[in-house]
Order: sequence, then C-alpha cells, then structure tokens
Amino acid sequence: MLEAGGVNGAGKTTLFHAILGEQKLDDGTFDIPSLRLGYLPQEIKIATEHDNVTVWEYVAAARPVDQTQEQLNQAYEQLAKYPASEKIMSHITELQDLIDSYDVANMDNELLRILEKMGLQDLVDSKMKQLSGGQKSKVAFARVLFENAGLLLLDEPTNHLDMSTKQFVANYLRNYHGTVMIISHDVEFLDTITNKTLFVNKTTHKMKVYHGNYSEFRRQYAEELTEQDRRVTEQEREIKRIQEFVERARAAKRSNTALIRQGKVREKVLDRKLAELEVREQVYQKVELNIAPTKPSGKVPLEVQNLTFHYPNKPILYEKLSFMLTRGEKFLVVGENGIGKSTLLKLIIGELQPDAGSIIFSQNTTIAYYAQEFEILDERETILDNVKTYDFTETEIRSVLANFLFHDDDVYKKVGVLSPGEKARVALCKILTKRANLIILDEPTNHFDPETQKIIGENFKDYPGTIIVVSHSPSFVEQIGITRMLILPTHAPDQPAQAIIKNYSRELLEYYYYLNSDLV
Repeated sequence: MLEAGGVNGAGKTTLFHAILGEQKLDDGTFDIPSLRLGYLPQEIKIATEHDNVTVWEYVAAARPVDQTQEQLNQAYEQLAKYPASEKIMSHITELQDLIDSYDVANMDNELLRILEKMGLQDLVDSKMKQLSGGQKSKVAFARVLFENAGLLLLDEPTNHLDMSTKQFVANYLRNYHGTVMIISHDVEFLDTITNKTLFVNKTTHKMKVYHGNYSEFRRQYAEELTEQDRRVTEQEREIKRIQEFVERARAAKRSNTALIRQGKVREKVLDRKLAELEVREQVYQKVELNIAPTKPSGKVPLEVQNLTFHYPNKPILYEKLSFMLTRGEKFLVVGENGIGKSTLLKLIIGELQPDAGSIIFSQNTTIAYYAQEFEILDERETILDNVKTYDFTETEIRSVLANFLFHDDDVYKKVGVLSPGEKARVALCKILTKRANLIILDEPTNHFDPETQKIIGENFKDYPGTIIVVSHSPSFVEQIGITRMLILPTHAPDQPAQAIIKNYSRELLEYYYYLNSDLV
C-alpha cells in the first residue's frame, strides 16, 4: 500500500496521469506489467451516456463478464482455425484469468456488500442522472473497488466519506489483493493502511520512497530536514570563510605574492564549493487567513423551529427538527453519508425551502457558505471575479488572494481550469471576504494538505462569530473548538431523522461512529 505524498502543487496527480498514459513524459518510462488499472480521480465526472443507467448497472459494468466471455469464445474460434498460434493461446489465457478474477459465483453478493457499506443500498435502482454530486462520487468509488484491478490509483478517496464508510474502505484496502497507490491528505486514514510513502519533493522535483505509514514518513523526513539544515549551515560557514580570505587576498599589496597566490587557489575552491552547495528545502508556503466579521450578530444568530423537509417522491428527511445557536458557538453536524447533513445546510442558507417550520436569524446576522462541491464558484469566471465584493477594492482583493497563494496574473485564471485544491482555496477566500458573522462549512478540509488544514483550524478557533460545520475529520473539529454537536443517527428509509444534540466530546463522536461501523 503506497501513499504518494507532497504539498499541494508538487505533482502528485500529474504522476497518476503519467502512469495512466494521459501525461506525456519528458524522459524515462513506466514499466507496468500487464494488469488492469483502476483509477479514482479527485474530481468525479461521469459521462452523460450513463444518465439512464442504474447505480447497480453502472457499478456492475466494472466487471464486464458477458463481453469478456464473448471475446473468449471468439478467441477459441480463432484457435480452431490456427491451432498452432501462440499469440491466440496467450490471449485465451489472459481472458480466462480475467474471467476467473471476476469471481462470477460471488460477484452479486460482493457488489451488494460494497454498495451497502458505501451507504448506497437505497439507490441501487436510481438512475445516475438522479444522483447528487456527492452520491456520484461514492458510486464511482464503489465501481473502482468492485473492478478488482491489479493496481488501484486513488486520488483523495476519502473526501466525501463519513467515518464509518471510511473505516470500511480502509479495511477493504488493507485486504486488497493488488497494489494500491493513494494520494490523500487524510493523515488518520493513511496511517491505518499504508506501508510505504512516495514523497514528491517540490523543491528538487525528485521522488523518494519511505517505508512505514504516513506518520513514520513524517518522522523520517523531519530528521532528514534537520540533518540537511546542519549540512547546509556548515557548507555556508565554510564558503563564508573562503570568501573572506579571497577578499583579503584581492585587497593585498602586489608585494604580498604568497597571499595573492593562495587567494587564487582559494577562488577555485570557492567556485567548487558554491557548485556543491546543497539546495535547502523550500519553506512551505502557508495560506494566511483574516476572518474577523464586520460586526457581531445578535445573541441568538440562528434558531430552527420544527423544521420538516422531504425531496419530491422521497420519504420525509426531517420532521419537527429544532435547535438554536448562541453567538460565538462552534456547532458540528455529524451523521453518515446521505443522512441529510448538506441538505440541512442548504435549508439554512435558503437554497432549499422547508415543507414546514421556521429558520429564524437574528438582526445583523450575515452568512457565508462553503460548499464541498464548490457550487458557490462560477467556473466560467476568473478567480478575481469570483472573489470580488463591494466591501473590498480590487487592490484589497488581490492582497487577500495573495494570502491564498494566488499572485500576479494567477488571479485572471478561469476557475474551471483550476485543480480541486486551488478551487478549495478560492472558495475559502470567497467566504472570508464576506466578513460574515455566521460561517457555514461543508467539509472544509477536503483537498487541503495537513499543514493548510491545521492553519484553517487554528484560525477558525479564534473566529469570534458562529460556525456550523459538517466534517468527518475529528482532528479538525477539535482544532476549531467545537462546543456542541447535532447527531443525525442512521434511520430506516421511511422514517425521518431523529436528531440528538449533545455537548461535544471526542469519545462521544467516536462512539457514535462505532455504533454505525463494521465493528458491531
């Protein structure tokens, strides 16, 4: 199990594209044995030709038994005509091995198990065009797992997974027969499954394999950086001593021929030392946040009273849901995928309308919303146009964007060409420029590396306004100082969610997910 590590922009995703043959190499080759590749991209885009295919049909197509059997039959027909053909015999062996790998006898049971553990059991007959973006991501992941490929390439696979689903995926991958390469910023997930880390160095553009999980890699890498700093410091000191001697020799009188001669020798030594000077690792570029609201909200910025909601032709999702928030509170919404967490946030911001009940805001409450699918961004517009606000001049906006690592002409890039990590930075920048006193965050740590996650968490901890957050990262929610949590327990499809509000504790959160995991 190999993790591809490195900061945002180091080239991890590009490496995957190169392995897949989608990225032209300047030099070198990939020696990949004859095996099937399974790939889960960071951004899921399912072709419209699958719109009317059911979830079951879409995932099952990852093992095309009928097509492979037909190819095998055709190969046997060719063999009858050319019985001495080693090429045909080899092809038959490959096809037979492929059919054997499908495990046809147990295929349906395995597919059903994967769909159930991915929280998709109620969607098996749904058309792909009926699914939300998050649901499509999970279906695509289920298909990759079911494909049973010899090499899996997973790019940020946990972005849309709750903790219990993440646990299933971790268990599944630990027992996977093939090789798995993962790009992920989910440290807790990586630590449970990886035994090697391939680090892509953004400074030197070189790659190195470290044995052990992600935490072990970080320990080894920190030791290497300390040792590198010692070496470079010593090199710099020696270079400085030689430079000072050369300068004295150059300033010496012509009569001091010995010093001048030694100076010329030292100049050659200096040139060699400068050429050998090790490149010090670049300082990690950190985003900078300023999230102070313009003015405080009322004492109760939000109150939800008897909220009832359902989607058309779907069972009631919420029935008489009630809670209120106090100013400055950090409020966590937790529950399994598909339980209605994002729906609740969309009801609060007014994107959806409740069937009954009220959502009441205090005077002066201003809202900023971070959507996990980046719905708040217009991909046709530039970064600058997406972030513009009447409260800031263009100079001020460009300064804010620079804090988010968008410099100079970067701000004129269309959002549609950005990587998911870059889109996440734009989305975060957009909500912070609103200077809101009620911030609503839907999976804000997706696409961010651990260092940036830490920075975001530290800044939100000091935020004086109110926060509602949906997150499956216990470390992040603890960083921002969650005070209470709204638990949406698993319920029968025909029953609405019965919300539970509790004071936050890590133990309670983990116990809740334990009750909804494979462990029970």
